[in-house]
Amino acid sequence: MINNAELQNLRRCVELASEALAAGDEPFGSVLVGADGVVLAEERNHVSAGDRTQHPEFTLARWAANNMTPEQRAAATVFTSGEHCPMCAAAHGWVGLGRIVYASSSEQLADWLTEFGASAPPIQILPIPEIVPGLPVEGPVDDLAEQVKDLHRRFYSSKT
Repeated sequence: MINNAELQNLRRCVELASEALAAGDEPFGSVLVGADGVVLAEERNHVSAGDRTQHPEFTLARWAANNMTPEQRAAATVFTSGEHCPMCAAAHGWVGLGRIVYASSSEQLADWLTEFGASAPPIQILPIPEIVPGLPVEGPVDDLAEQVKDLHRRFYSSKT
């Protein structure tokens, strides 16, 4: 169950996604929170420069690997505007991060891309448990998912 503090972290992810959109990037944002509830790092998408691996979840996994002990990583939570892609889920699993909470799901994103007439991504969209079995995952959060959908709508409408 997502509590009020966690909902606030998800709202921050949507704000970061909005910042990414304003910078010309796909709208994704993520926040890494320690077991004590303290925000340790946050990031937004940076793929518009050409490096398609510059996803916020991947960046946070790298940050965690360099700045946290294995125990701290396992007790941490990654909040994100959109469910991790397979690359980011794998990075999350390899680094040993704990729970993931997302505002919108991969399934929703796939449906939105179809609805917006956008090209499919170059990789298969899969839910996190298919990449990292047994990892605690929560989401989507309906109200925030609608906000994320609007950000994606705005991103893809600017491409036509």
